[in-house]
Amino acid sequence: MSEQFIPINDVLNRILQKRKDDNLYRTLHVNDSLIDFCSNDYVSFARSVELKDKVKNIAASFEHLSGATGSRSISGNTSFAEELEKQLATFHHAEAGLLFNSGYDANIGLFSCIAKKEDTIICDELIHASIIDGCRLSYANRFKFAHNDVSDLEKKLQHAKGTVFVAVESVYSMDGDMAPLKEIAALCKRYNANLIIDEAHATGVFGDHGRGLANQLGVEQDAFARVHTFGKGIGCHGAIVLGSEVLRNYLINFARSFIFTTALPVHSLITIKCAYDHMASDDFYNGHLHRMIHHFKNNFKGNEPIHLIESSTPIQCVVIPGNEKVKRIARQLQDNGFDIRAIVNPTVPVGKERLRISLHIHNTLEEVDALLMVLNQIINQ
Repeated sequence: MSEQFIPINDVLNRILQKRKDDNLYRTLHVNDSLIDFCSNDYVSFARSVELKDKVKNIAASFEHLSGATGSRSISGNTSFAEELEKQLATFHHAEAGLLFNSGYDANIGLFSCIAKKEDTIICDELIHASIIDGCRLSYANRFKFAHNDVSDLEKKLQHAKGTVFVAVESVYSMDGDMAPLKEIAALCKRYNANLIIDEAHATGVFGDHGRGLANQLGVEQDAFARVHTFGKGIGCHGAIVLGSEVLRNYLINFARSFIFTTALPVHSLITIKCAYDHMASDDFYNGHLHRMIHHFKNNFKGNEPIHLIESSTPIQCVVIPGNEKVKRIARQLQDNGFDIRAIVNPTVPVGKERLRISLHIHNTLEEVDALLMVLNQIINQ
């Protein structure tokens, strides 16, 4: 036993105090009364009364258990889940798909098992934490390339070994910018690399009927795998990895986040199905969202060093250097009725702290104008 025993809670408190001293301490908040410019519910499915009613009607039409009762490989598999996977694969123009409980689980499962020790995974430097964590669980060689820099990616490809995988997001969650998917796909073809596209923030927003940015740019079939998550634009929970039937079978056998977890309950699967049924219908329309994105960009009045990161997506980020300053401005916006959060270092680099503003179909033009008026006034005073 150590000569100077320190209770574990004291150790944890010291670490938390250090985080408070560095102005990095996180707390949980409930802001139900504020106007939503914060959530990832881009196409407003999570609050759709019509979708809620459809879910209720389907759930009432047949008997199902409250929970899945086990993993898919034991007691948690259903014909409903398998039919849903086929429906989603068909919608996204893929041969097959496998459902996971979340986007995090999907990326952890895929990246931790797909590459072997002699292989290489190359990721954009701003790739999502779930992909970073999945790669860390892999024994493969790992490189990162400068954000959206095709030339730097090519340099990394020239030094890659074994089977090579390139991982990108179609829309990046903290900057809101889009990957140059056509150029990256062409480069992967040239170097026989397997492209993996995380479409988390593009699903429902881009492409024909919300199929994603890969669909909009015509590179769906150039990807070895695509990941579509349901906790953002789809407004519910879960994710699907799309690819070949071989990939699906491989993940069933080797993706630990799929094998060793209780499956999604049928109610969650019904919610996913209803959202996709609506996207596939003639009633789906997201044009209002894109008009508001254009309107916000055109009417934001920045003043260096405060500026808007170039983005044509619902994620509009206002860079306000300094943790304390950006948190103070976020509080001022909240005091004015807008639910907007500060993204601080170390989540983003020093000097790149920002307000992450999310636009949605449920936001009105009047709400966007009210936000712009207050925001422009605060940052230019």
